[in-house]
Amino acid sequence: MAARTWPTAREARRRYIPALPTLWPGMLSPLAASRPPAFPFGAKRMTRFYLARNAVYHGAKLLGLPGHEVLVPAYHHGVEVGALAAAGVLPRFVRVDARMRLDLEDLEAKIGPRTRALYVIHYAGFAQPMDDVMAIARRHGLPVVEDCALSLLAAEGTRPLGSVGALGIFCFYKTLPVPNGGALVVNDPDVRGDVPQPEAAPLASTLSHAAGSLLQNAAFRLGDAGEAFRGAARRAYAYVRGATGVRPVSTGTMTFDPATVDLGMSALSELIARRLDADAIVAARRRNYFLLLGRLRDRVVPVFPELPAGASPLFYPLLCDDKAAVGARLAARGIETVDFWRTGHPLCPEEPFPDVAMLRRRVLELPVHQDLQPDDMAYLARCVREAVE
Repeated sequence: MAARTWPTAREARRRYIPALPTLWPGMLSPLAASRPPAFPFGAKRMTRFYLARNAVYHGAKLLGLPGHEVLVPAYHHGVEVGALAAAGVLPRFVRVDARMRLDLEDLEAKIGPRTRALYVIHYAGFAQPMDDVMAIARRHGLPVVEDCALSLLAAEGTRPLGSVGALGIFCFYKTLPVPNGGALVVNDPDVRGDVPQPEAAPLASTLSHAAGSLLQNAAFRLGDAGEAFRGAARRAYAYVRGATGVRPVSTGTMTFDPATVDLGMSALSELIARRLDADAIVAARRRNYFLLLGRLRDRVVPVFPELPAGASPLFYPLLCDDKAAVGARLAARGIETVDFWRTGHPLCPEEPFPDVAMLRRRVLELPVHQDLQPDDMAYLARCVREAVE
């Protein structure tokens, strides 16, 4: 067994590494950024929603998919399938291999007379082969929906993900420190009709999520003092919630709620997103992923062994024999992880897709977001190596 390493003085002060990027106070400045917005911001036909699942629902309606079959990857979160089903879509599932690649042969073989669209998921900021997907779609006269909920700001080479299919679906709060936000982008000019104007985002929910992110930032930057402040603030908030009965609209739920389908993105999320430097975010994520890859690939076989041009990693997928135990060991060292997609939607059977079952059982999400610096990644890598042993 490897000897246990002990944290440096800086690591002892900073014992908290959040799973997602945090909201820094300076991001709340009303001054707009001078740089042009990155895709999808600035897209001509873009509708902003509170949640990306809202965009899935309304996109299915816009394409006239209710009552028809849509081919969907067997490896999915579950909530997007729930949104499709709620819209009246009949999902049929397609194989995904152990490296999160859509099986294009299985995709084309399953196209039948009832099929009306192809639904493609770009996993963790890494692109599916869209030229090949679009060639299949053209042969069969089908529109493509690109789900980029895990791949905001990513590209295939220089071509932004979500810009090729008839529709692009985006989630903002997984990649950016915004309290809510998703989007439906219509790329195909032949897609007619309008998306309903979303309702205003609930102010209490927006402020609640923003405050939580600010507190995470304090814990990340200030170590023990920030963690103590965060704990006190959370206890006070829990008291207020109990006294007032206020319940914010959560962003991390596993099920589709029709009651929230028409909620829009908040103005605060728009303000924060417009101020961020997309190129710097992508560069930091690529650097952090590369640093983990170099330190971990000899210990655990990587799902993505290379970092292609344009990839903007959302996280580092770590394969674990017991990801609950590894996650608990990392949590004890102050490192947040995410038990990634352990279950799918009930409509999708497990037996025909053994690679998907393996991914659900073994993938643990390690943070590589833009808040983290090289010394954070070195600490994270050391802790991971100890945890998997």
